[in-house]
Amino acid sequence: MLPADARFALVLSGGNALGAYHAGLYEALHEADLEPQWICGTSIGAVTGALIAGNRREDRLQRLAEFWRPEPDGDKPLMPWDWIPDSWRRSGAVLETLLAGRPGAFGPLGSTAGWWHADARAGGPALYATAMLSETLNQSIDLNLLNAGEMRLTMAAVDVETGDEVIIDSAQQRIAPDHIRASASLLTAFPAVEVDGRLLGDGGLSMNLPLDPVMAEAGAEPVLCIAADLLPLRGARPQTLGEAIGRMQDLKFAAQSARSLKRWQASLPPGDAGSSVALAMAVYSDQEPEVAGKAMDFSPRSVRHRWNCGLRDGRALVQRVRNGDIRIGERGLTIYPA
Repeated sequence: MLPADARFALVLSGGNALGAYHAGLYEALHEADLEPQWICGTSIGAVTGALIAGNRREDRLQRLAEFWRPEPDGDKPLMPWDWIPDSWRRSGAVLETLLAGRPGAFGPLGSTAGWWHADARAGGPALYATAMLSETLNQSIDLNLLNAGEMRLTMAAVDVETGDEVIIDSAQQRIAPDHIRASASLLTAFPAVEVDGRLLGDGGLSMNLPLDPVMAEAGAEPVLCIAADLLPLRGARPQTLGEAIGRMQDLKFAAQSARSLKRWQASLPPGDAGSSVALAMAVYSDQEPEVAGKAMDFSPRSVRHRWNCGLRDGRALVQRVRNGDIRIGERGLTIYPA
């Protein structure tokens, strides 16, 4: 499907519970035998990337399903919440997560010792403890495989003290679960994580869609880069306060990604002899059912919706590659919108 000399990079953005979209997208690539050689992720994108890169090909979908726990497809018995509006169900799921946390990822509200003051063990004041995420990753990924180099994993974080972007790359260093957790430590919900002598927070604060590592290494070798963004730049006018909150969350991160794309378009113009990147965008845009606080809705039904959206969009992307609609090998950077 790809030219013999082409590399394939998969870029995964942050977005917390919305990250089930990434799992569905990867399923589409997996079934097409289109496996990335390099994954770049921020926040939940780093977690999903580690679950893929840190497992054998035949185990990856199972590990993703164990982490995300989507509702099974097909006919299901009626449940009590089937009788209430879906927006109520989703809002209830957000509230449940805000109070009880998310097992395997972060503890209940107030589970850190440092609500209002710095706590050396927690990495600083925060609402939810995240040490259990490191334990989950320890159980779900093969660290030796992750660091062996078969599939490169790069993650973005930010230095809380200096504001510097920090790139964590399996090609340059040995990755541990705390590196992954640091990339997903969005202040003030989650405590920063001290690794390698630096206090690190969520990479989404500076680079939510981490295209920079891939673009910075662009050369004459053709590259297919599929970038999956969980937060759409375009959206309807908000009609309610909840919709306004959701739109604010989208714009905060999506506008950042749009600026990055424009910068790289200027740096790698069409026809540039020194680069060859086909950048295919996938965006979780089917968000009409979502509610304010959607990034905290881990309910199985919402997870299934996002997973299926990613699967649908991923299959469409695979078909575009097969049809030659995404042209790999052209000089410069060519962006193929979602």
